Amino acid sequence: MTSYATLAPAGHRWRLGRRTRKTVLVFHIASAGAWLGIDVVMGVLVVTALSTSSERTRAVTYLGLEMFAVWPLLTAGLLCLATGVLLGLGSKYGLVRYWWVATKLVLNVVLATLVLLALRPGIVDAADSGRALLAGASPPLAVGDLVFPPVVSISALLFAMALSVFKPWGRIGNRRGRKREGRNG
Repeated sequence: MTSYATLAPAGHRWRLGRRTRKTVLVFHIASAGAWLGIDVVMGVLVVTALSTSSERTRAVTYLGLEMFAVWPLLTAGLLCLATGVLLGLGSKYGLVRYWWVATKLVLNVVLATLVLLALRPGIVDAADSGRALLAGASPPLAVGDLVFPPVVSISALLFAMALSVFKPWGRIGNRRGRKREGRNG
């Protein structure tokens, strides 16, 4: 099999070549790992900001969240989404043929969307508080609500990784009376 994506003869699905699929899979796993790592670091920064008594440490942590959280998370999430879609379209699993793949797709889209709609405003508020702290003001604690995003995201990503390993639930639309996957393709 070639390393390039090829079109099969009429009536057959398009598949990624073996080397191409493995390369895309490496990028998919790496982007998911980066996403998970960024979430862990974000969680550490949030806990540090909440637990420190030093206003300077809190301010620097808030500013670190602004530089570190939103765009790297979104980039990792979109790369994971793009490689996941490519893997789904170019493999036997498809995008919506199996429940576990469809669930991963929905999780990825929801998490990437939440980065922009829910996380980004909180990060901007925290960074504004950090700048105010460095300027000598005493703004209200802005990072408390940011405890939840890394917890939710890490949990969802680990769940998605488990889905990739265990592949539960079977095919979408598979009803009793239909032939099993192994016999029907």
